[in-house]
Amino acid sequence: MSAINLAIVGVGKIVRDQHLPSIAKNPDFNLVATASRHGTVEGIAAYKSIDEMLDAEPSIDAVSLCMPPQYRYEAAYKALAAGKHVFLEKPPGATLSEVADLEALAAKQGASLFASWHSRYAPAVEATKAFLASTKINSVHVIWKEDVRHWHPNQEWIWQAGGLGVFDPGINALSIVTHILPKAIFLTGGTLEFPENRDSPIAADLHFRNVDYVPVHAEFDWRQTGKQSWDIIAETETGQMILSEGGAKLSINGELKFSEPEQEYPSLYKRFAEIIKAGTSDVDLSPLRHVADAFMLGKRKFVDAFYD
Repeated sequence: MSAINLAIVGVGKIVRDQHLPSIAKNPDFNLVATASRHGTVEGIAAYKSIDEMLDAEPSIDAVSLCMPPQYRYEAAYKALAAGKHVFLEKPPGATLSEVADLEALAAKQGASLFASWHSRYAPAVEATKAFLASTKINSVHVIWKEDVRHWHPNQEWIWQAGGLGVFDPGINALSIVTHILPKAIFLTGGTLEFPENRDSPIAADLHFRNVDYVPVHAEFDWRQTGKQSWDIIAETETGQMILSEGGAKLSINGELKFSEPEQEYPSLYKRFAEIIKAGTSDVDLSPLRHVADAFMLGKRKFVDAFYD
């Protein structure tokens, strides 16, 4: 199979930091075009809209969509309707209904749809999944706290309805949890903290359980300063397990068991090429369903206004 002609829609920080380096190192892809209101990539054909790009570049085989989730459905629909394979940055959409419709359209068009969850490809995630499958889990505590001013400075879209607020990073934790736990978990209650001047939450405290009543407690907060916290702690019959640094390191009873360099986005593009070659899709919506459940079941608490 010849290289897959790829286009990117939405050229921003995540594209420059992660997508472009990963694509450049992957021989399965050939970047041929971009569509973005503001950003361009040197040496690559640039367009202002996906419509203009698709009309001008019929050789495009696949499209990576990297704009905010509130605007992703229309672009994904146009790409799939044109027979293109589609890579969806996380979260895959602003609503579950949007992504379900895209999945149905991809199947109809014979195209591949990839709902990417980059944190699942963190180095120690698979080793953690294997460990938890080998022992009895007593409880799980997820601590995902970071400084929004550092990671998302002046990004107004993220505070708007559909932007997810603190669930933008929190969904990364949920993507790992739903992958590593042997049994499905279900939300039983929670509290979402909304700044009085924002439409999306700045913090969330969530409680889940599985069918065996194993408790899972998740704390998400965007007001963390200093050291950032991206940890999943499980108390098991074998001892305490800590998956730390966003999935980079696995420790059991205080002993480091697994640590390798981060390869999340290269792994995503490897997976995207695999499903295109196989003629399949990869659309797991369990992390987004948990976020939707939090908005449905969580109590709303208004807190002080937040300003960048």
